[in-house]
Amino acid sequence: MLLAARLRPVLRYSVPVSQALRTLASSTMAGTSETTPTVAPTKYKVYTKTGDKGTSSLYNGQRADKDSEVFGALGDTDELNNSVGVAREFCLIAGHSELCMQLEEIQSRLLDVGSAVATPADTTKSDRKLELTRFNPAHASEVESWIDSLDEELPALQNFILPSGGQAAAFLHVARGVARRAERSVVPLVRAEKVEQSVGIYLNRLSDYFFTAARYAAMKEGKPEVTYKKVKPGSDPDASA
Repeated sequence: MLLAARLRPVLRYSVPVSQALRTLASSTMAGTSETTPTVAPTKYKVYTKTGDKGTSSLYNGQRADKDSEVFGALGDTDELNNSVGVAREFCLIAGHSELCMQLEEIQSRLLDVGSAVATPADTTKSDRKLELTRFNPAHASEVESWIDSLDEELPALQNFILPSGGQAAAFLHVARGVARRAERSVVPLVRAEKVEQSVGIYLNRLSDYFFTAARYAAMKEGKPEVTYKKVKPGSDPDASA
């Protein structure tokens, strides 16, 4: 509860996670110093009312409409993180420890994606803020290594598969779909050079990861994956009803 209370005022899209953590670390060190008395954390209200008229602030100080491209991308990224959180809970129940560690890492990186999106390069005048929110291309490479490792254990895919294979697998497929939507939202911002290309690449790689992770979870649980069945020409689709 202490951690959540201290991070709440800074863990918004308008403030990068890296800065939030540094703020927490510095305040924690100050609070444990022999010469500095421990100060009780300030409790902030969840609501601010500053967005009641349909606008909100980005990290660079710019206010934008909540239905703008940038906030659409932020909303989709947030929804993706929520979907990953649910998938991770199902993976915990099923005992997929390796997937859980990877999904937890992805959730943290998605907060970094949000920070990058909330700091448009074309309107951010602070070099320091741009530097704080840079998205390292190595994150995509890490996801690629996970995909390769999981795929080594999977049988060759011979048919189109439908979202299935147990709760963990099915919700990893949900995360895959949301990742595609988040990527579609970010692509225009990357094309306009408002967001780094590394952000779009990372989101693109995530959908491949979720597909592979879903198949891996189904295999480990021994759950069958439902395959696509094409209707044969001339057959009556209602014949089996």
